[in-house]
Amino acid sequence: MTDLADPPATDRPGQIVTAARTLLEQEGPEALTMRRLAARVGITAPSLYKHFPDKSSVVNALAGVMLRETAEALESAESTAPGSFPALATAYRTHALAHPHLYRLTTGRPLPPDLEERAAAPLFRALADDADRARAAWAFAHGMVTMELNGRFPAGSDVAAAWTAGIAAFAASVRL
Repeated sequence: MTDLADPPATDRPGQIVTAARTLLEQEGPEALTMRRLAARVGITAPSLYKHFPDKSSVVNALAGVMLRETAEALESAESTAPGSFPALATAYRTHALAHPHLYRLTTGRPLPPDLEERAAAPLFRALADDADRARAAWAFAHGMVTMELNGRFPAGSDVAAAWTAGIAAFAASVRL
């Protein structure tokens, strides 16, 4: 995974993105304002605009971080278990659950095509480059993760068991 905890002192945009991520992950999306972000970095709000013209550009940078990290997590799973949809799906879920606010922020908006393609590449390879099956697999994983993050399973549900059953059913249906 990419370590953004300590960007070089001269990397003000990196510091801003790191601060935005920390603010988002600690306090949620409502806390991510340009004023709060500037205060967290130790600069004035007008100075922040020298690096990012608006909040949307900060959010785009955060989405880029999440997609790169997701790609790295999937690539790591792929190197450990080549061609394994269950390993890829589990890596996807694990990373998403570890960063719920960042995951929601990233997946709730249009994504940069190049980063989305990189994040999806291990899944496409595991599914023999079958775009329809890969999209269906991604939709399954995304749907399960989103339901889990949003507390959409009934109280007392064994979400891990549902995940495992879903992965097994999906893998069997596409003969993985």
